[in-house]
Amino acid sequence: MTQALFDYPSFAPGFGLANGHLQSVIPSVFRRVEVPFQRSRLELPDGDFLLLDQLKQSEQAPWVVISHGLEGDSRRHYVQGMARQFYNAGWNVQAWNFRGCGGEVNRLPRFYHSGAIEDLKAVINSVIVEQQAQQVFLIGFSMGGNQTVLTLAEDDLPTQVIGGATFSVPLDLAACADQLAKPAQSIYMRRFLRDLKVKVEQKAQLFPESVSVDGFDQIKSFHQFDDIYTAPLHGFKDAKDYWQQCSGRNALPHLKKPTLIVNAMDDPFLAATCQDNGRGDRSTHLYLETPSSGGHVGFARWKLNQPLWSEQRALAFAHYVLEKTK
Repeated sequence: MTQALFDYPSFAPGFGLANGHLQSVIPSVFRRVEVPFQRSRLELPDGDFLLLDQLKQSEQAPWVVISHGLEGDSRRHYVQGMARQFYNAGWNVQAWNFRGCGGEVNRLPRFYHSGAIEDLKAVINSVIVEQQAQQVFLIGFSMGGNQTVLTLAEDDLPTQVIGGATFSVPLDLAACADQLAKPAQSIYMRRFLRDLKVKVEQKAQLFPESVSVDGFDQIKSFHQFDDIYTAPLHGFKDAKDYWQQCSGRNALPHLKKPTLIVNAMDDPFLAATCQDNGRGDRSTHLYLETPSSGGHVGFARWKLNQPLWSEQRALAFAHYVLEKTK
């Protein structure tokens, strides 16, 4: 198991795929993976709800909880592929959808953000209480990775949580907002804003006293979006306050369980501070890997529908952590 942790082969892209933009786009567009999730609804204490998608095979099997990225959902290829990898290895799987991301509008004016770990903690608690899970491993992608890192640093982390693996994590939200504001990343920013506009329009219809879509088309960056929408809807002073409080980088010295973070050096979404593995105040539980290629939630070779390197890497790390807990 030590070899699985320390000598696991680094990601090597397929021929012609050693490009961060290709790695980010090609799997998202062309990969097709489907698993037979069973959907349920988790009611939350504040009157809202989350939509959960589950694969269960054994009462005794360990559980993996999977968190998607910004404007993603449990239908995304990377969630389905990770679920397939763990289920085929004998794990129970609980994927979940951020508020408003599972095909239904959530009930409250708020929706989700990079630091909304109370929802992830509610999912973890439901697996522990309702499924009697004894070992829970967390996996997160992008924004869901940031939430996972923050959760693994919480003082009240349940003892049943044994560790986690995260990929393409925007550990420094302010610097990543600057990165996505660059002209070279405009295609990604436009797509995010296009998808977010749908949610804002829905909220404006339901809660006109709290949300307005007026002027949305003038928004060009997360600096503007988070100032106008994310911060006021979720109790922050402004975008900078939100980024400062919710960046996963703050949690790195305080991790309570083994935590793998894999951030590719050619990820077009991430700033250099997200790949800084020279931090002097890092927790001994932190395992940061920075392969030269992989893009954003990519890590693909040409056989796109086969297990990705990230799926194999996460499972190897999970098995290592599981062995350590025995």
